[in-house]
Amino acid sequence: MAVSLINYLTTIRFGEGAVADVADDLAELGVSRALVVTDRGVRDAGLVDRTLSGVPTDRIAAVFEDTPSNPTEDAAEAALALYRESGADGLIAIGGGSPIDLAKAIALMATHDAPLESYAAILGGIGRITADVAPIVAVPTTAGTGSEVGRAALVTLSDGRKLGFISPHLIPARAVCDPELTHGLPPTLTAATGIDAISHCIETFLSPRDNPPAEAIALDGLHRAVAHLETAVNDGDDATARREMMMAALQGGLTFQKGLGAVHAISHPAGGLDGVALHHGMLNAVLLPHVLRFNHSAAQPKYRALRAACGLSDSDDLPAFFDRFTAALGLPRSLSALGLPRDAIPTIVDGALQDHSAATNPRKLTRDDVDQLVNAAY
Repeated sequence: MAVSLINYLTTIRFGEGAVADVADDLAELGVSRALVVTDRGVRDAGLVDRTLSGVPTDRIAAVFEDTPSNPTEDAAEAALALYRESGADGLIAIGGGSPIDLAKAIALMATHDAPLESYAAILGGIGRITADVAPIVAVPTTAGTGSEVGRAALVTLSDGRKLGFISPHLIPARAVCDPELTHGLPPTLTAATGIDAISHCIETFLSPRDNPPAEAIALDGLHRAVAHLETAVNDGDDATARREMMMAALQGGLTFQKGLGAVHAISHPAGGLDGVALHHGMLNAVLLPHVLRFNHSAAQPKYRALRAACGLSDSDDLPAFFDRFTAALGLPRSLSALGLPRDAIPTIVDGALQDHSAATNPRKLTRDDVDQLVNAAY
């Protein structure tokens, strides 16, 4: 199938072989030397070489491959030093949400005065982020986060706080979505990132903000993901399933404009804990059924559309469906199974109430609500 050129929030190249034109993207953005931001797993899988195969070597300033599983301020500062030392004037982010979010932090820090925390959404930083950010070409190698078209970056600061940095200026200037890069993705990671995409579509659809176009995109993305995720997990080389999952992830990212909800408000601080590395998609998989039960009374009319998008009848139990769905994917079904220590729950509750996603949950969240949700999922 031909590569599509999509203009919606940013410019997106979508289709098999899309990475062949990364050099053209750099030229169109006026980037003469790019810092590549990735991680060692992506590099070892050969995806960096595949992405850069058509880019002249003199256009690559340096490669930063020490992206942690959850982006940190310390990693961003190390990459920023390399960005400046190598004379880079733009970035290529290759990988999942972590390298892409880290690239957004670097692009912000390279052009805005310190400290980084002053640009966090909950600290009033949204309006401080200007259009003067370094250009990013984002190349996702998973189908889940939607960060390649998202306006947010999640970064764990040096003091341990995991904060969101939100601005339309942080949306990468180019998103290069090539489904072929996801064919080697392991089944568990395919499942976890796929549930992440599903949770984006569901939470943005349920957000109380009025944005019908985003809601339509969310429903279509949810339908694609539910229809094709199991196939992608069971047969990672199924080209149709991989393509549909990459589109579903992209659509989940395109709907971020509406805001998310309690699933992400809880998973963000849980993913930023010291001493334990919890995968964001797996956290979302555990939390989603519990949050769906909690929110039903506040958004009942919308649940009919969600059930229809999942191929369910109006009498089907949506939370129970996702209990079965995630179990069939082989994902852990509790926070304790993920390795979350029980004594971390108060920290997670505090973080969830302060998280920017809490404000757009369809049902107002109290401390008791969040505590009960986390304990029910434990």
